Amino acid sequence: MKSSTLPAPAGTGHPALEVEGLCVDLRTPSGTVRAVNGVAFQVRKGRTLALLGESGCGKSMTALSIVGLLDPTAEVTGGTVKVSGTDVLRLGQAGRRKLAGPALSIVFQDALTALNPVQPVGRQLAEPFRIHRGMSRRHAREKAVELMTRVGIPEPRLRARAYPHQFSGGMRQRLLIAMAVALDPDVLIADEPTTALDVTVQAQIMRLLRDLQTERDMALVLITHDLAVVAQRADDVVVMYAGNVVETGPVAQVFSRPRHPYTKGLLDSVPEHAVRGRPLPAVPGSPPQLSAVPPGCVFQARCPLAQERCARERPQLVSAGASRSAACHFSEELDRG
Repeated sequence: MKSSTLPAPAGTGHPALEVEGLCVDLRTPSGTVRAVNGVAFQVRKGRTLALLGESGCGKSMTALSIVGLLDPTAEVTGGTVKVSGTDVLRLGQAGRRKLAGPALSIVFQDALTALNPVQPVGRQLAEPFRIHRGMSRRHAREKAVELMTRVGIPEPRLRARAYPHQFSGGMRQRLLIAMAVALDPDVLIADEPTTALDVTVQAQIMRLLRDLQTERDMALVLITHDLAVVAQRADDVVVMYAGNVVETGPVAQVFSRPRHPYTKGLLDSVPEHAVRGRPLPAVPGSPPQLSAVPPGCVFQARCPLAQERCARERPQLVSAGASRSAACHFSEELDRG
């Protein structure tokens, strides 16, 4: 599928990250399926873009394809991914390694598996400085201690000798963030960075990401299904469903006047809209299996506005106002409603 050219988000200068027409196929025992279909978005330095949607909608697959960490069963089959103007999909392994850290970095949701369990954390934090900056072991270790101090690790010089399992979940996540920002990347991708953390620690981690982004003028791509996090921390949002982008735009506009039924369903599902004694509001049904995505609108089976046209014709992502786009045949009716 060829993606439409999307309205550029607010900001100045060229995008730090520009994704256009990204397609990823996944090989399964029952055949090859399309996991990411024509995804497109842009984010500039200093701004935060959220990829929003239910589990399995293609958010993490999009992130892994951008950073070149797809599972061997998955393959990028189309599109471009430009980081500060360089199409990373056309680079070989050596070129990718040079960009990993100085230009593009990622924070994973499971810090315990992302960190090496048999190496002290100080050594792991020092490694990017030795590989990319050619620093001596002692100098790199000092930089690692500085990073640990910046992300709020107490007694950093002592704790640098500790192993990942000796830290709490929140502290491990801080270490992972420290590794990701060590070389001042232009683009930082945070994939569900607060999963399995309590509410207080979640807030601390999100505040740390915001402060580091401001200090280092990074473009931040935040992958989440948490509407509150998007509302509080993101400038722009890309809503994904079944591997497709269904709506994009500034967070304030999208959340106040959604132009796609799926976005509206997600927003209506927020518990604050619940009525005592009645079932919690929710989007009915479940996302389709990737092997059974319908030929028309991907959301048709769960959509209250679905009509015959939706079953035979897939809506394209088109402009829905300044800096906004939506993929719905009836977005204008939804807006009027």
